[in-house]
Amino acid sequence: MRPEFSVPPKLSPGDRVAVVSPTHAAPADFPAVHEQALRRLREVFGVEPVEYPTTRRAAPAEERAADLMAAYADPRIRAVFATIGGDDQITVLRHLDPAPFRADPKPFFGFSDNTNLLNWLWFHGVAGCHGMSTMIQLGRGGGVQQATVDSVRAALFTGGDLEISPVELFTDEEVSWDQPATLTEAPVPYPSPGRVWHRADRAVSAPTWGGNLEILHWTLAADRWVRPVGDYAGCVLLLETSEEMPPDIEVFRMLRNFGERGLLEQFPAIVVATAKGTVFNNPRPMAERIRYREAQQAAVLRAVEAYNPAAMVVLGVDFGHTNPQWVLPYGGRLTVDGPAQRIIAHF
Repeated sequence: MRPEFSVPPKLSPGDRVAVVSPTHAAPADFPAVHEQALRRLREVFGVEPVEYPTTRRAAPAEERAADLMAAYADPRIRAVFATIGGDDQITVLRHLDPAPFRADPKPFFGFSDNTNLLNWLWFHGVAGCHGMSTMIQLGRGGGVQQATVDSVRAALFTGGDLEISPVELFTDEEVSWDQPATLTEAPVPYPSPGRVWHRADRAVSAPTWGGNLEILHWTLAADRWVRPVGDYAGCVLLLETSEEMPPDIEVFRMLRNFGERGLLEQFPAIVVATAKGTVFNNPRPMAERIRYREAQQAAVLRAVEAYNPAAMVVLGVDFGHTNPQWVLPYGGRLTVDGPAQRIIAHF
């Protein structure tokens, strides 16, 4: 059966929070961006960041796991933030002891490769938060975007219901962290492609599971920290793709594998992020980005039609690898209201 989730308690101003690098130690390479993110944790959210031995140092998986366990074992630490994603967090999980995480559940924030830890926590019955890596959302030039501020505050302090509303302007562009302008300038946004609702004939309110599609596929391939498919029944599936921009045929194949496993059919509602369509070291023109996003959406719907034709799907939601980014509950409850075309996060 699906685990009963321990929802972490809310924080108070001045509480200490861990800032860790369980994947790539980007603060070692770009310390100015990291320092800006730490300042904004203090100034915007009123919490005190605490670094760990591997936060600014590339380290073996065992040492990164030790930092995570130390953060959860310390009663003074009330939340845990990943600095960034990467590509090898799956190697950290085998070194984790679930005992301190279960004994003192704390909200963990991250996305992309941090899907590994979010899923591991979900497996052990601890709810997390999908989104808000410090260097990406807090270190950016131009300040912290309002969607991030509102959803992180709700997750940390206020709780309650928060509407995940569509945004008018967004961007999937970046300023290279090698450039000094990254601390002060943000890419110019452009009109959001908007949401697409498919079979929006009901309202579903349920715990979430999912995250980055590529990481989920690796998790299933390794067959670790995966529960029987029936344990996911009734959940809301979150899906987003990374800056590696997998082709639409690969998106379909990965979801087809979910379907062949009997997993895709478990979700009555599926929430799909606006896909990132360009990256600073491989820029794509606007027309190509539009084609890419439309092809990915068609691939998702083709897989759903084959394996879960009754599912409600909403595409083009602002979470994952584009900005603004809403932080969503992971294991916590999300309401997807098709007739009203609204999404409500319950923190």
